[in-house]
Amino acid sequence: MFWRTIKCMKNMDIFFFESDALRDIAVSYKQAYVTAEPFPHVVIDNFLPDVVTEALRLSFPSPEAISWKDKTHEHSKKLASNKEADMPSAIRQFLLQCNSSTFISFLEELSGIASLIPDPHYEGGGMHQIKSGGYLDVHADFNYHHMYHLDRRLNMLLYLNKDWKEEYGGHLELWDRSMKTCVKKVLPIFNRCVIFTTSDFSYHGHPVPLTAPPGETRKSLALYYYTNGRPEGETGGISHKTLYQSPKTHRNVLLRHVKQLLPPIITEIIRRVRKKL
Repeated sequence: MFWRTIKCMKNMDIFFFESDALRDIAVSYKQAYVTAEPFPHVVIDNFLPDVVTEALRLSFPSPEAISWKDKTHEHSKKLASNKEADMPSAIRQFLLQCNSSTFISFLEELSGIASLIPDPHYEGGGMHQIKSGGYLDVHADFNYHHMYHLDRRLNMLLYLNKDWKEEYGGHLELWDRSMKTCVKKVLPIFNRCVIFTTSDFSYHGHPVPLTAPPGETRKSLALYYYTNGRPEGETGGISHKTLYQSPKTHRNVLLRHVKQLLPPIITEIIRRVRKKL
């Protein structure tokens, strides 16, 4: 068991990860993680005790319950919130545990990425929700935290969709580096955790519009982790926002490769200008 709960005031259960057991989990999944295709990742089912995941699911705000950020645009139709004041206590406490030293050590052992730094502001992360008809085009994530000047290296997703059926869709798709093939589809079922390394080539998304019945939404929690610097070759040498892709168009891929051909001094100037925008 890699968790424990304790009782506190008003009999509320407080959830904690256990470091020794988490380390065993990391060791058992590490080889699968680093060798996974199309990029390093792992899918862990039954990630939390059901009582904890159920508390997260039951407290998850409905689309009408809070002031969600509406992420509807050309490449997305979803809701998101990283505002702590709008997070139920169970979700807020769980996210804090995912930013703890114990959990960071687990992620480092699992991924092989040292010196990971959590984001207490959950920039781009927190609570995500997609209603029927919603989608998120395949993309490579934004790669730089402009507040902390850190490089984004790792994503963690936890799905909270109980009794989710295959025909509802909502699969997380993992695409190859050339954006020609979807290598893996992950159904967002209850208590399934996905962790993966982020780079300019870790193309993923939920591009097929959701077909869940009325009232059913695709619920997830998302956390991102950073380092001060990153290995060469993981990016085109410039900070960027989300790079949306499509199997039919590779405009962003082409632009990135053009940037790679530019002299380093030019790409650095562009990076500094974009930081000021």
